[in-house]
Amino acid sequence: MSTWATLRSFPLPIRLLVVNQFGVNVGFYLLLPYLAAHLADDVGLSAAVIGIVLGVRNLSQQGLFLLGGSAADRLGARGVIIAGCAMRAVGFGLFAFSTSLPSLLAASILSGLAGALFNPAVRSYVAQAAADRRAEAFALFNVFASAGALLGPLLGAALLLVDFRAAALSAAAVFAALTVAQAVWLPAQPVTASEATVWHDWRTAVTDRRFLAFSTALAGMFTLQTQLYLILPMQAEHVTGQPVAVAVLFVVSTVVTLTLQLPLTGWLHRRVSRGASITAGMAVMGAGFLLPLLRVDSAPPVLRLLPVLAAAVLLTVGVMITQPFVLELIPAFAGQRLTGTYFGLFYLVSGILAAGCTAAVGAAVGSSTGVPTTAWLLTAGVGLASAGAVWLLRRGGLLTPAAATAPVAVS
Repeated sequence: MSTWATLRSFPLPIRLLVVNQFGVNVGFYLLLPYLAAHLADDVGLSAAVIGIVLGVRNLSQQGLFLLGGSAADRLGARGVIIAGCAMRAVGFGLFAFSTSLPSLLAASILSGLAGALFNPAVRSYVAQAAADRRAEAFALFNVFASAGALLGPLLGAALLLVDFRAAALSAAAVFAALTVAQAVWLPAQPVTASEATVWHDWRTAVTDRRFLAFSTALAGMFTLQTQLYLILPMQAEHVTGQPVAVAVLFVVSTVVTLTLQLPLTGWLHRRVSRGASITAGMAVMGAGFLLPLLRVDSAPPVLRLLPVLAAAVLLTVGVMITQPFVLELIPAFAGQRLTGTYFGLFYLVSGILAAGCTAAVGAAVGSSTGVPTTAWLLTAGVGLASAGAVWLLRRGGLLTPAAATAPVAVS
């Protein structure tokens, strides 16, 4: 089944949220890759202050995922999604006009909080609406998210020929359009009433040892995904001497996702258990980071790029194998009432751990012009350790049995 046929086979709410994910990534990558340069060149901030502004945005998002997930559970995912998109529109609009530190921090907080709201809420909505087609729906999400992540920077680069304000206002307009579309067409879902407090919900999730072990094991997935923006582009430019090599990595990664994600997920869904798929995907991701250790220094630039390109492809394939089934499993841990809370906790725990691992990778790189062997071994080790951790969870029976043991047919 083609991507468009698969999209049409889902009900309107899921189709809308899949397109929404495309728009979210277009708007996000239209602005964020160019924000640091704007703050340095146009606003005149120091590197330390720029780090604070960007760090506040990340902290506002990563630190408040649990709040966004609980809001989706108690208030309904639809309203939280709409509020998050509207908040992101305001935050990005502020970046267009802000030159003082207080206003820039306000824009960072708003844009970060926005992501903390709609990220777990969208996934909670899809998990409920997709029923037994969750993995397929999340695979479709990955396809459209990848397309948006490729298109966004291209649009941003074109708009920067005008100025940064044009790019920021365009990004804000994308989120404003998403806000209106969801307010008009996204139906509300039933909300399960609860007499328990939010603190009780959080305590239930935080004391779920199986889920915390699962989230910790999968932190490696986020750590390695981040390397598509860190050491892989760095090495690609280093070995070729051409900045265009970085664009080649992103284009190839996106093409692989667009062409293979749905067929691969469908094949695995029918034939392989969830836990086995996740284990294999993490192993593929980790093994890919060993390829750049192959020395082809005397070869032409195109051939010197091949090990890095192969690593990016294996990373992409590993994510395609792993991510839909990870997202499918989270509602199985959560049950009916706490799906948003569990999604929020998953992104909080794995995001914090991934940030620490990524900082370690950055420290291993140091001031090197190329990526040293220690960084490649560290990233490969993270992937293989995550694969081993998931394998141990399976052997110990700590993955949710109903979702992790038997293949389920994909229609």
